[in-house]
Amino acid sequence: MPQLDFANPLLIAQVVWLLIIFGGLYLLLAGRVLPAVGEVLENRANRIASDLEAAQAAKAEADAAMAELRAATAKARGEAQAAIAAALAASTAEAQTRADALNARLAEQITAAEARIDGARAAAMGALRGIAADTATALVTKLVGTADRAKVDAAVGQALAARGNA
Repeated sequence: MPQLDFANPLLIAQVVWLLIIFGGLYLLLAGRVLPAVGEVLENRANRIASDLEAAQAAKAEADAAMAELRAATAKARGEAQAAIAAALAASTAEAQTRADALNARLAEQITAAEARIDGARAAAMGALRGIAADTATALVTKLVGTADRAKVDAAVGQALAARGNA
């Protein structure tokens, strides 16, 4: 290999130039290129960190908004249930009041009807005694020829008393 021919006088010059070029390249990279690359990497890391902080802040804000929404929803649900319960209680009370008024009116009507029925029954029973006495008198007169009205009335009274219609 001709590159490793150490007897060649140009080899030492080549090695010196190699060291000079590598040294210059090292100084150029260390002085200018690597700091610029480091700065770009650092800017990128800072941007990523700030984006992560912004994302965490946005998440915290969204979580707070979600908690506020849940609280508002729970409050609205509670208010709605309270309003429904109040409306139900009011309608139940109103229905109970109407039912009580209707029951009182019906009780009055029933009492009045029972009084009319008792009056009509008493009148019918009173008329029954008279009709029974008249019928019995007419039958006795037809059969015997004459009838004693007082005796017929007494017999009709006994018969009705025996039946419980006195």
